[in-house]
Amino acid sequence: MIFRKATEKDLSQIIKMIADDELGKTRENYQIPLPKEYIDAFNKINSDDNHELIVVENENFEIIGTLQLTFIQYLTYQGGIRAQIEAVRIRKDQRGIGLGKKMFVWAIQRAKEKKAHVLQLTTDKKRPKAIKFYEDLGFKSSHEGMKMHFN
Repeated sequence: MIFRKATEKDLSQIIKMIADDELGKTRENYQIPLPKEYIDAFNKINSDDNHELIVVENENFEIIGTLQLTFIQYLTYQGGIRAQIEAVRIRKDQRGIGLGKKMFVWAIQRAKEKKAHVLQLTTDKKRPKAIKFYEDLGFKSSHEGMKMHFN
C-alpha cells in the first residue's frame, strides 16, 4: 500500500468514496464534472500545511482509500498539537479486508511524527460498526460531542 498526499486529479475518486455510504449519500453531490465547491475546498486544504488529504493506493496504483488529517495548534497542553482524523473511507470493493486498520496505523504514526499529543475523531452515533472498530483500535469515548449545523 502506498500512502500519499492527494492531488486534484484524485478528487473525483475521493468524493465518490465519501458519497458511497449511508450518510454520505444524503449530504454529498457526486457527479462528473465535480461541483466547483469540491475543487475550491481541495485547493484550500492543499494550500494549508496543517491539513493532509491522503489517498491510499494498492500495488496497481488504484486509489482504494482516503483520509484527512488536520493538525490543530492550541494553547492548552502547554501549546500542544491535536491531530484530527476525518473522512476515512475505503472503496466499497476493498472493505472488510483489514485496510481500515492499516490506514489508522499509518495515521497514528503520522500524528506522532508531527508531535501531536492526541489523535481524535468524531463519528456519527448512527455508525455502531465504526464505533466498535475505533474502540478496537484503542480509541476511548472521553467527551460528549456537540454540533450546530447552519444549513
